[in-house]
Amino acid sequence: MTKEITGGVCAAQGFKAAGIHCGVKAGSSPDKNDLALILSERECSAAGVYTLNRVKAAPIYVTMDHLENGVAWGIVANSGNANACCPGSHENAEAMCAAAAKATGREAEDFVVCSTGVIGQAINIEAIEAGMPTAAAALSTDGSDAAATAIMTTDTVKKEIALSCTVGGKEVRLGAIAKGSGMIHPNMGTMLAFITTDCAITPEMLEDALRDVAGKTFNRVTVDGDTSTNDTCVVLANGMAGNDLIEWKDENYDAFKAALDYACRRLARAIAGDGEGASRLVTCKISGARSEESAERLAKAVVGSALVKAAMFGSDANWGRVLCAMGYSKAPFRPEHVDISFESAAGTVPVCRQGDGLAFDEDLAKRVLSEKEVVIAVNLNEGGEEAECWGCDLTYDYVKINGDYRT
Repeated sequence: MTKEITGGVCAAQGFKAAGIHCGVKAGSSPDKNDLALILSERECSAAGVYTLNRVKAAPIYVTMDHLENGVAWGIVANSGNANACCPGSHENAEAMCAAAAKATGREAEDFVVCSTGVIGQAINIEAIEAGMPTAAAALSTDGSDAAATAIMTTDTVKKEIALSCTVGGKEVRLGAIAKGSGMIHPNMGTMLAFITTDCAITPEMLEDALRDVAGKTFNRVTVDGDTSTNDTCVVLANGMAGNDLIEWKDENYDAFKAALDYACRRLARAIAGDGEGASRLVTCKISGARSEESAERLAKAVVGSALVKAAMFGSDANWGRVLCAMGYSKAPFRPEHVDISFESAAGTVPVCRQGDGLAFDEDLAKRVLSEKEVVIAVNLNEGGEEAECWGCDLTYDYVKINGDYRT
C-alpha cells in the first residue's frame, strides 16, 4: 500500500539536501534560492531520461556520461541559467560537478548535473563555485524544501512529494522534487525531476521502471508545445531500506514501480496545472480506444491545441475544437462514433454524441469550465483502451511572461 508522507527528497533513508542563493543570475533576489544539492550517504543505482530535442544543454551530456556506469551519489542543479548553447557550457557543467565533489569529499563523476533558465547566455560559474561550500554545509534531512525552491524558474508553486510503500516486506520510501511551468512538451521524462529512494534495485531494473513510468506520466504533459533543451528526470536508489535486491520484474519490482508511478503522476499533474500564466488544469481522458498509443496521441492533441486551451481560459464549451484537434492528431478513430463531455467539480455537461452536437445548458457549462480543474472526457466507442494527458489553459499572462523572459 502506498501512502503519502513528508520529507520530499529527504524522506528516504540516507539522503540530505540543500538549497541556497548564490547569485547565478545578475540582479536576482537574495531571497530566491538558485543552487540545489542532493547527496546520499551511500552509492546509488541511478537512471535518467532526457529531452528528445536535438539541441541538448551541456549538463545533459555530462550527466549521461556520469551515469554510463549506472551509479551516482548526488545531484547538483541551478536555476537562473540553462548553461545551453553558450561558450564553455560543457566545461562549466563539469566544473559544477567538480565543485560539488570538492565540497562533499566525493568525485566529480559521482554527480548528476542539471541547469534551468535562459538559453544562450554564459553561466556565472564563479558564483556557483563560490556558493558550493555553503550548500554542502547546509545539507540536512530537512533540506528538500530549500532544494525544491532552488530549481524553480517561472513556477508559482514548488513541486514536491514523498511516499512510503512496502517492497518485499520492508518499508521503502521514495521522495521527489520537480520544476516546470513553460517550454513543456517533453517527449521523455520531464523538465527537471529528481527522485530519491532507499529501495534496493539494480540500475537496469531502475532504468526500465523509470522509462516506462515517465512515458505514461511526464511524457503526457504539454503546456505550450515547446520541448526544452534541458529536460531531465533522474532517480537515485541507495538500497538502505534493506529489501531484497530487485533484479527481476517480479512482484517486488511491480510494487516499487507502482510507487514511482504514483509520485510521477502527481508531479506531472502539478506541472501541467502550474503552466505559465495558467488558471486551470485541463485533463483529456480518452476511453473506448483501439490502442493505448492512439488514445494518448488523441489526448495530447486535445490538451495541446491552442484553440482548445483558449476556450478553456474563456470557459467556453466549444467542443468542436476538441474534435478538430483529434482529427489532425493522425491517430485512427471514427468521428461518427465519438461522445464528448466536459466535467469538473461543478458537474458534467455532455456536448457531443456520435459525432453530432447536443443541446446543453450554457450556464451550467460555464460553471463546469470555470473550475480549477476541468476534464474533457472523450469516448471513442471503438475498443477497451484508454489514456489521459494533462495541460492547462492559455491566458494573456503566458505572453506577458515569455515576451521578456530573457531580459
